[in-house]
Amino acid sequence: MEKTKPKRLSISFESLIEPREASDQRSAKTADNKPQKSRALWLEFAALATVPLVLVLGNSMLVPVLPQLADKLGISKFQSSLVITLFSLTAGLVIPISGYLSDRFTRKAVLIPSLIVYGAAGILAGFGAVWGSYTIVIVSRAIQGIGAAGTSSVAMALVGDKYKGGTESQALGLIEAANGTGKVVSPIFGSLLALIVWFAPFFAFPVFCLLSLLAVIWMIDEPADQSPPLKLKAYVSAIGGILKEKGRWLLTSFAAGSIALFLLFGVLFYLSNMLEEKPYELGGVIKGLVLAIPLLGMVVTSYTTGASIKKNGMLMRWLMNIGLLTMTVCLTLAIFFNTNLYVFIGLLTLSSIGSGLVLPCLNTLITGAVERAQRGMITSLYNSLRFFGVAAGPPVFGWIMDRSLTWMFASCAALSLAMLALVFFLIRPPKEAG
Repeated sequence: MEKTKPKRLSISFESLIEPREASDQRSAKTADNKPQKSRALWLEFAALATVPLVLVLGNSMLVPVLPQLADKLGISKFQSSLVITLFSLTAGLVIPISGYLSDRFTRKAVLIPSLIVYGAAGILAGFGAVWGSYTIVIVSRAIQGIGAAGTSSVAMALVGDKYKGGTESQALGLIEAANGTGKVVSPIFGSLLALIVWFAPFFAFPVFCLLSLLAVIWMIDEPADQSPPLKLKAYVSAIGGILKEKGRWLLTSFAAGSIALFLLFGVLFYLSNMLEEKPYELGGVIKGLVLAIPLLGMVVTSYTTGASIKKNGMLMRWLMNIGLLTMTVCLTLAIFFNTNLYVFIGLLTLSSIGSGLVLPCLNTLITGAVERAQRGMITSLYNSLRFFGVAAGPPVFGWIMDRSLTWMFASCAALSLAMLALVFFLIRPPKEAG
């Protein structure tokens, strides 16, 4: 018995970072290769993190050039806004289909073609901008949304397939941090590239997409799934069974993630407009740097949370409730301090830190809630609602801003408080989540 223990431990360690077949072949060499395996793990993490990063870059990098797009193509502000909105709506609608396909076939069989479509349609949109064709631009952006649907949610499901325990939560925290990082840097990149020529961001994004594609192809091995795929009827029945059994806390988790991002990007939209008005009148790169402050708080917190929670259900429960309480308090104080720029940025940064506590916990709970055969669909439903939350934030807040700032922030605080109550009573992770 004593001689077999090291072998069992090495196999367990291998299974965290490699497919089971590779683990069995290399188990005898575990003790000599730990530094290499650690490096390989981080290379896989980095490759996975590029997926949500390019997803965000392909959308947010275009925000700074929308005024030039409207001017050069002779279109209205509403038409230019559809370049962002149509992309998000298309992606949100197609994500569940991508989730089903990734469960039916493999994650990479969906992820790789999606990245190709995403990047190629980006090039076409760029040429549409050069040629002055709004039709080509808007159709290309809709196609990009279809490609985007098979990226971030499928990468999240792949993390759940590949890793276990603390390694899984760490990878999911990094994915959430990469998503936030993209939101931080993309407006800055877009503004800088527009200094060269206004349509440069359209062509810069496919370069990042190509790098992500190569990273996914060459640096990520997908674990083999030994079980045969379910037929559609049995698959739908299985998803229905999951929602019936776990729907109370799963649907609450979906709503919490969507509302957290809805509030974050709605309030950022308000801050963006505030910075452009007197007495601040900030724009371009400077404005992007200011908007990056609260997002940076979310990025750092997301990564730290993901690296810390492992599978500790009690810790997740504490962090989710603390995060939502922080958001509620900050948004309540914003009712009284929304016109004081420095205090407001401080409150928004603290609220973003609250989001950074909530989102990695939700990601870990959701990916660990189901088996591999249905994980793609469950993570896709979650990401679809996140997309709708991000897409709805700016227009909803823009409509409310023109009526009453007090009412707007009071509504935000009430919505955050309602989610705190739902999460507190309905999401009770076991001692060891997953």
